[in-house]
Amino acid sequence: MESTTLADLYRAYIACLNRQDWSELGRHVDEEVVHNGRRLGLSGYRGMLVKDFEDIPDLAFHIEFLVCEPPLVAARLAFDCTPKPGFLGLKLDGRKVAFTENVFYAFKAEKIVSVWSVIDKAAIEAQLGR
Repeated sequence: MESTTLADLYRAYIACLNRQDWSELGRHVDEEVVHNGRRLGLSGYRGMLVKDFEDIPDLAFHIEFLVCEPPLVAARLAFDCTPKPGFLGLKLDGRKVAFTENVFYAFKAEKIVSVWSVIDKAAIEAQLGR
């Protein structure tokens, strides 16, 4: 798979997330997907994403950096949103916060099979004055 094709596949996946088009998620994510070392499967992965949008009603994924080296993708995603209280165990007061996520993906047969993700919780804590 070429890196430009992989980048297009990844951008289509992000667009799917931003539309919250859960019926199309299986076009981008493998049935046996693993997230941070845990096998969630497609239904568990979908459930995790649905919960993310419940916890952050104005959630939108924005690609800040994207590097493709088939079959791997590395991305820095930027968020500017208003999480509900309790997000990441933080006492949020309804304020808008900005943070990033560094995430790596492994693709197989044009679908995501593994995801490794780290959210910059410290950036949110700094905005909360901690």
